[in-house]
Amino acid sequence: MAAFKSESLIIERPASSIYNFLIDFTNFEKLMPEQVINWKSTNSTCSFTIQGMADISMKVANTIPDKRISITSEEAPFDFDLVSYLEKTAEDQTRARIEIEAKINPMMMMMVKRPLQNLVNIMVEKLKEEMEKDSLM
Repeated sequence: MAAFKSESLIIERPASSIYNFLIDFTNFEKLMPEQVINWKSTNSTCSFTIQGMADISMKVANTIPDKRISITSEEAPFDFDLVSYLEKTAEDQTRARIEIEAKINPMMMMMVKRPLQNLVNIMVEKLKEEMEKDSLM
């Protein structure tokens, strides 16, 4: 099992707001890099194409309100879980981190290591942007 962890970022929003944003896949497209195309989602499932690479579908697996959301692959080149961790640090402040735990063979690992690490970093940075942009309104 390989793990790719984003940096932990402080987001100036309550954990409940971030949780409610992340639990709805219709918001998830805003966190994806530009290589993600053909996005389709419901509240609890999504599918998309990583341009030139693979079709992927995911679903919400389990959650701990305001603390953790675990999403699992349904269709992908390898099995993985995408986990968002939220930790309340103050009334309107939350530490957020995104992690991918993947079952990848060594050959595939060489190809996906950098893209997966970049993905979790992009996602947490875009999450911070999206959540703090909303708070400015």
